[in-house]
Amino acid sequence: MDNGTPVDILLVEDNPTDAELVLRVLRKSNLANNVVWVKDGEVALDFLFRRGNHAARSSSMPRVVFLDLRLPKVDGLKVLQQMRDNEHTRTIPVVVLTSSKEESDIAASYQLGANSFVSKPVAFDEFNNTVAELGRYWLLLNRIPTQRGIAP
Repeated sequence: MDNGTPVDILLVEDNPTDAELVLRVLRKSNLANNVVWVKDGEVALDFLFRRGNHAARSSSMPRVVFLDLRLPKVDGLKVLQQMRDNEHTRTIPVVVLTSSKEESDIAASYQLGANSFVSKPVAFDEFNNTVAELGRYWLLLNRIPTQRGIAP
């Protein structure tokens, strides 16, 4: 899977329709050159910590993770917690992009170190605009340290 190209966005989304919409908007905005989509929390952790099917990938980390909360195998909050507990993934920006609007999910996400919490809009145009704005901000405007931890 790894061609040595650094990953800009790790999209962690189990809903194929939502994932395809995100990818389509990012492509249309010229922001989808280096997006990796994984469908559950366990695979996300394998990707981030270079284990399992991702053990041979390059050691570069994504510039940002778009993380759904309701995921199979390992839920999004547990993914976020494991990322923040690890020195190599602690500083990766995480945008929780979820259908949840629950106050408890918002609070838990921020308590665990999310950088942003965005509820997925239901309306198609609003969803497109939201994803395009997120991509532009996190890839074009946001600055990240050039020297970040490298996963083992």
